[in-house]
Amino acid sequence: MNVKTKKKAIAVDPGGKRRNLARLKRIEGQVRGLQKMVEDERYCADVLIQISAVHEALRGVGRELMRNHLKHCATSAMKGSEAHANAMHDEILGLMYKHVR
Repeated sequence: MNVKTKKKAIAVDPGGKRRNLARLKRIEGQVRGLQKMVEDERYCADVLIQISAVHEALRGVGRELMRNHLKHCATSAMKGSEAHANAMHDEILGLMYKHVR
């Protein structure tokens, strides 16, 4: 899928959206904390542990977004034409390959 496309989600779970926004705000704070740790020349292992925590937090947001995408967007496309279903299969595979890296 082209990143420049301005598609909107078919449906968004309000609770999931709220949770994701809260997670992203926490992640933003974690990244600011990482910047300060680097500025303060903190011990490398401590910085690396915090980086790992940010990665896991981002993966959590990604899982929630993938769940919403599969539940709403993908399901809608699969019910459409064969061309839409095939395009969605390709999109999901691409997302999975990128998401599991």
